Amino acid sequence: MKKLIEVLWPSFLVAGVAEMLFFTVIDPQELYFFGEPVQVSEIATYSIGFFAFWLICAASSLTTLFFQRGSEEINHPERFHES
Repeated sequence: MKKLIEVLWPSFLVAGVAEMLFFTVIDPQELYFFGEPVQVSEIATYSIGFFAFWLICAASSLTTLFFQRGSEEINHPERFHES
């Protein structure tokens, strides 16, 4: 559970900042998806954008956790399972 919080909380904060920066520059009503204008409300566009940014940031945090494992944890994973 601790690892999940270590991934989701920072990625949530960064996704909020990324969305603010993105939608400061881009108007949600001027977005195109596969060559067609987006036909959803601004709030839905903001929500979808936030969750997309959150997913990308969470993937980045998970990758960091994956590469932080030590050799002992990789070679003897049964020692590091939490109960």
